[in-house]
Amino acid sequence: MKGYYSRKIHSLLGVIPLGLFFVEHLITNFTAVEGGKEGFNRSVAFLNGLPLVLVLEIFLIYLPLLFHGIYGLYIAYQAKPNVNNYGYERNWRYLLQRITGIIAFVFIIWHVYDTRFQVALGNVTHEELGGLMHNIVTNPLFFVLYLISVVAVSFHFANGLWAFCVSWGITVGPRAQRVSSYICMSIFAIMSIMFIATLFAFRGAEFQEAAAAVQWIGAFKA
Repeated sequence: MKGYYSRKIHSLLGVIPLGLFFVEHLITNFTAVEGGKEGFNRSVAFLNGLPLVLVLEIFLIYLPLLFHGIYGLYIAYQAKPNVNNYGYERNWRYLLQRITGIIAFVFIIWHVYDTRFQVALGNVTHEELGGLMHNIVTNPLFFVLYLISVVAVSFHFANGLWAFCVSWGITVGPRAQRVSSYICMSIFAIMSIMFIATLFAFRGAEFQEAAAAVQWIGAFKA
């Protein structure tokens, strides 16, 4: 029974608040595509101008993320994939959900350290975040790692949303689950495209000038 409630909390936190934060983070970063450096800086300034922003981050992002991530690693450790015997779509999605969860947790820790943590330490200002991202994604190795990671995170969220609807009784019958599967996989495709477009935007010349002023002390700096 204890494990049942832990999994329910894990599932709920993956959608509320982490899923909502994930969507917000996607939209904020996508302003680099639509509005360039100025648009991105305005979005960052708006978020950091919210009242009690640090409290919101701690209780609505970091603590839920730690529980969801650590308990997710425990779930992945207990997983018993059987795609070798039964190569059905659901079996593959079950396996990919565990794999992408591990990738997502490691990537988010790296990304938070290289961005939010550096701002907290005073190594980078909020206005320099675009330049910082330019420095990261113009490194060929990091760019590939970011590409893999944002696709993995997008799949983990979208597939997790589908599993959430099933486990919480929102989509009960086979038809409802099939339709929700199409919707969630479409969300995965759209989010992946938006994140990839954002990475290419950060590689653009508009962020290059801002990058020159950034002293990046990254977790994986070459």
